[in-house]
Order: sequence, then structure tokens, then C-alpha cells
Amino acid sequence: MIEKMDMVYKLIVSRRSIRKFEQKPVDIEVLKKLVNAARLAPSMANLQPLEYVIVNDPEICEELFSCLKWAGYISPYGTPKKGEKPVAYIVVLAKRDINRDYKRDVGAAVENMIIAALGFGIGSCWLCNIDREGIKSLLKIPDSLLVDSVLALGYAKEKPLVESFKGSVEYWKDEKGVLHVPKRNLNDILHVNRY
Repeated sequence: MIEKMDMVYKLIVSRRSIRKFEQKPVDIEVLKKLVNAARLAPSMANLQPLEYVIVNDPEICEELFSCLKWAGYISPYGTPKKGEKPVAYIVVLAKRDINRDYKRDVGAAVENMIIAALGFGIGSCWLCNIDREGIKSLLKIPDSLLVDSVLALGYAKEKPLVESFKGSVEYWKDEKGVLHVPKRNLNDILHVNRY
């Protein structure tokens, strides 16, 4: 049992946002499994206000790509180029009339999809700086649903590196194009029993 838990832990700590993807399709059955992982995430009062749209048609993927903004700290260098764009997306929708505080549900659902995707060898990038109205129109989403965010998916074509936090949260690319992501150190954020 410890070995399985260690595998899950290693998967979680190895996760990085991916912004360069191989142009190899992701099987629709795998994409459905990711949505199933989201469906089974914790939900406040079990209200389950979320729905999902899988996008894997290349033409619709290209149109959806134009509704997304990528990597603010290194824009435009963080935007995937031709031959590096995601090959699939999962658009996260919310029925706000069910629960106005749906954002916690989104966080749990998307993290489940991100970790499940990584378990299948698929990289991802969770995008919230998006053209919601453009996406709503493109995907013919009814007015009863809000577009919350988009999970971009594909097999990773890059391997970002974690750096120790040194006063700035801004990520950067080095001269070889490798992405470096600063993270706060465990000892700086962890308190046991009392602060």
C-alpha cells in the first residue's frame, strides 16, 4: 500500500503546467476518464454544479485556441506555437443557480483531471484568462451555464523545472527555452500544531 501511495505522491509533485505539446491525439476514452475523475471530485454539499465539454476536433481546437491567453509572465513566449498546440481541451462549466460558491468544486475537479491526465502520460495547462463569451458562442453553450476555465491537454513536448523561491513568483525561460518555475520552500509554509 505504501508503494502505491508513494507513486501517487511522486505523480503529484512531478506535475508542472505544460505549454508545448506533441501533435499526437489523445484517445477519446482517456478524455472521458478525465471527466469521470472530475465528476467524482468533492463537491460542496454534494450539489454537483459542474459540467464539461471535451473538445478534440482539430478545427474546433484551433478556434478554441484563439480564445485563450497563455503564460502571462512570459507572454508571448509562453504561447504554444504551431506544432506545439494542445490536441484536446476540457472546458469546465458551472450552473451558478445551483451553487454560487462553485469555485471550490472547480478546483477539486480540475486537480483530479490534471493528476489523472499525468497518470496517462498526458500534460496539461489550466487556463482561466480566457474569452468566456467567445467560448460560449463557439461551443454553443446554453445561457444557464457559465464558462469557468479550460484545461488544455496533450503529450508534453517540454519539461519545466522547479526552482527555489527567491522573492519572486514569476516563472521564466532560460537561453535554451527551458521553463523555470519558482515554488516556495516547504519549511517556509509548513507549521505543525501551532503557527
